[in-house]
Amino acid sequence: MKTLTAGRLLPVLGTLLAALLCALGPGAGSASAHAALTSTDPASGSVVPAAPRQVKLTFSEGVLLSADSVRVLDPQGRRVDESKPAHADGKSNTAVVGLAGGIADGTYTVAWQAVSADSHPVAGAFTFSIGAPSKTVAEVTTAEAGPVVDALYTTGRYAAYAGYLLLVGGCVFAGVCRSSRPVQRIAVGGWITLFAATSALLLLRGPYAGGKGLGSAFDLTLLGDVLATKPGAALLSRLLLLSAAAVFLAVLFGSYAREDGDRTRMERRDVAYGLAIGGTVVAVGLAATWAMAEHASAGLQSWLAMPVDVLHLLGVAVWLGGLAALLAALWSGEPVRRAEVQRFSRLAFASVCVLVATGLYQSWRQVGSWGALTGTEYGRWLLLKVALVAGMVVLASFSRRWTGRLTDGRPAPKKQAPAVRAVQAATGAAKAARPSRKDKDASPERAAQLARQREALEKAAGRRQRDADEGRSGLRRAVLAEAGVAVVLLAVTTLLTGTQPGRAETEQRQSAASGGARTTAPAASGPAETRIPYDTGGTNGRGTALIRIDPARSGNNSIDVSVTDPAGKAVDVPELEVSFTEKQKNIGPLRTALKRTSAGRWQATGFQLPMAGTWQLTLTVRTSDIDQITEIRNVKIN
Repeated sequence: MKTLTAGRLLPVLGTLLAALLCALGPGAGSASAHAALTSTDPASGSVVPAAPRQVKLTFSEGVLLSADSVRVLDPQGRRVDESKPAHADGKSNTAVVGLAGGIADGTYTVAWQAVSADSHPVAGAFTFSIGAPSKTVAEVTTAEAGPVVDALYTTGRYAAYAGYLLLVGGCVFAGVCRSSRPVQRIAVGGWITLFAATSALLLLRGPYAGGKGLGSAFDLTLLGDVLATKPGAALLSRLLLLSAAAVFLAVLFGSYAREDGDRTRMERRDVAYGLAIGGTVVAVGLAATWAMAEHASAGLQSWLAMPVDVLHLLGVAVWLGGLAALLAALWSGEPVRRAEVQRFSRLAFASVCVLVATGLYQSWRQVGSWGALTGTEYGRWLLLKVALVAGMVVLASFSRRWTGRLTDGRPAPKKQAPAVRAVQAATGAAKAARPSRKDKDASPERAAQLARQREALEKAAGRRQRDADEGRSGLRRAVLAEAGVAVVLLAVTTLLTGTQPGRAETEQRQSAASGGARTTAPAASGPAETRIPYDTGGTNGRGTALIRIDPARSGNNSIDVSVTDPAGKAVDVPELEVSFTEKQKNIGPLRTALKRTSAGRWQATGFQLPMAGTWQLTLTVRTSDIDQITEIRNVKIN
């Protein structure tokens, strides 16, 4: 909720959209996140006359390497790499591994996996030949986090963001606007959520980045490797800062919240200044644990992007976390003065201004072009986020109207007479239910029953009294609507932090295109589409699958599958699988990790096709427990 009148609402929204359009004009220099493989030595798909001494990979940004980050397999699938992968010449965006001497001619497969500078795991594979190409039985599989680990890690990231917003927003609301028991529960609940989520993320980080199972979460060796990385250090720093935050909470809602008659006004002011400084340091430090390990830490202008990211997260926390604190105070029925609500309005409006400024810079940095805004997954999520923010601004105008109707006195007797009579009746009933001396001498069961009745009556009386003020009831409904949109907004933000930025995805496509131009296969224009009708023979077993491969070149590709029934309506099937096999060189099958995105639609991003040529696409569709069919088509990869 923000201080926005209807007259000021449209200019703010217009400025937001206009600035976003300007920010997506011509971009600056190269910027990436989610490291892209830009070149290899030997080159992908090349034929070299003699065995090289090493294999070198170059990425668009720095990567973190492990003992199995680069594996070189001979035509029989045996490893021929001898040394542990290392950075070439100390450059963090390279990986080099030595090869055994005297290896024979044939086609060799290089499978790689690493962690990009923004903490996200990346993987892929390519081939090269010595002397002449040959058949190979090497399995080009890269470790990926399983669906359980991926779901738990994503949930942990969402919970960590939510915990931070509640912790910071609740503390700011308590310090600036109003401190009460409901607000304290919001802040303490945020601390507990953030601590639990961070601990879980620290344990899950190893399985998530290394593609291992959930059982390895408690592997101390793997945990030690995680702590030696930048994401692990950020999570550990967050836990240490939360210990300081616990002390801050104890003071804010403990001795400072209590009215102390022995404390002078100046002493109380000094404590308030100390809390403000200490709380700011802790809040900034916690926000920095995200900025130093995610998108802001990699790519273009990282020296500026990280402090901007900290400001952005602080603005979100003050706005949405404070909104949750205000809703808790209103819902509890405690008296919230109009001045306190207006104070939060001004604070929230300033936070939104910070969000707009920092968000525009982040949009330009991560998207960079019109094409990336509408043609990449990151750009589409960003458009949804902007729409949600605009929706919250619209809802805030209604909250502002209800704020203008707030009064600090009792509701008007004439208008509120029915509600007041109901409150008085419930209060009288509660008093009548108080135990008499005779009741006190009754059995413990009877006393407990009377206590429950009395508690229920008092709670009902409190609810009626809370709803007696029309202004507060309307404000509570408006803030609740804002909070509902905020929950969705937080989910979209979490997905954005785990999605490859549009600028980086565009660079990967350009890199794949330039790499494909060096092969003997002719260049193709645009993605490849294959329409495959299927009929499993059972009930509702007929349909069509449209498979789109973009950009249909060797290297990184996105796979989009749309399934429709004979009438052309999108339809879900219990199981859908797509794989690729290169028959001539005996590579594959390479299975895609399809994820359902909407009704009848599945997608996979970052799918690696190691070389150009004619690949066999295998589609398996299951429409019931026993009805299944497999269809095969050929697709050209350049």
